[in-house]
Parts: sequence; structure tokens; C-alpha cells
Amino acid sequence: MNKLAHILLVEDNRMDVELTLDAFREARLINTVHIATSGKDALDYVFGRSKYTDRHTYPRPNLILLDLKLPGIDGFDVLRQIKETPILKRLPVIILTSSKEEGDRALSYDIGANSYLVKPVSFEGFLGVVRQIEGYWLSLNVGPPEENV
Repeated sequence: MNKLAHILLVEDNRMDVELTLDAFREARLINTVHIATSGKDALDYVFGRSKYTDRHTYPRPNLILLDLKLPGIDGFDVLRQIKETPILKRLPVIILTSSKEEGDRALSYDIGANSYLVKPVSFEGFLGVVRQIEGYWLSLNVGPPEENV
């Protein structure tokens, strides 16, 4: 991505949201980060529903960082709905979770996750993950062509 990216962070834990935003600031990422705190909120955002209908204010994300353990609609269902929708299926979704369970990892990839990252415990470790996300997904990676909207 050679342009300013819009990142959707889907995370229900307020402390993890703050940790992620702090790491983005520390890494000096200039991309806009939008927050969804539930699976329903994430789906409303990506599909432009409810309070997210204004695409100027809430643009479709270029990258999603998705936690799996969410209240109500979990991360697996969010991922499934995104990857089953033709206009969204190419959207990169990175699972960012505390789960080290092999079954969670396998299911995430089966559904269509582009990457699976386990959240580090320390801030320095998390900062390293954020820098890797920026270096690969936002700089090196040449994404798929955008679908006509």
C-alpha cells in the first residue's frame, strides 16, 4: 500500500486497544486507526451499516486487525462474513489474538485469514509486532486490485 491506509482494529478489551494505539504512536505510523469493540460493530463498519453509512467519515478499511474472542459475534464469524462477501473477500485480515490454540489458528486460516499473530505480553514485543505489520502489510506487500464499489 503506497497510500495512507485505514486500519480497522477490532478489539473489545480497552487496555489492548490503548496498548495497540500506543504502539502505533511509538512506531510513528501515520495511518488512521478506527476502532470496533464488538463483532457486530466491526461488521457494521465494514458493510457501511448503522452509524457507519458515511464512507467519508468511516472509509472502508485497507487492513483489519481482528481479535477472535469478542462479545456476541466472535472474530471467526466476522472473518467468515468478510471473506464470503465478494467485494470484501480480498481485504487483508490479520488475526491479532492472545490465543495460541492450534484449533483457533487452523480455523482462522481455513476461513481466509491472511495472517495470525499472537499478542506479545510486553509493550516492547507488541511494538515489534506493530512495526512488522507496518513494514510488511503497509509498505512491502502489494495488495490485490481494489474491487469496483
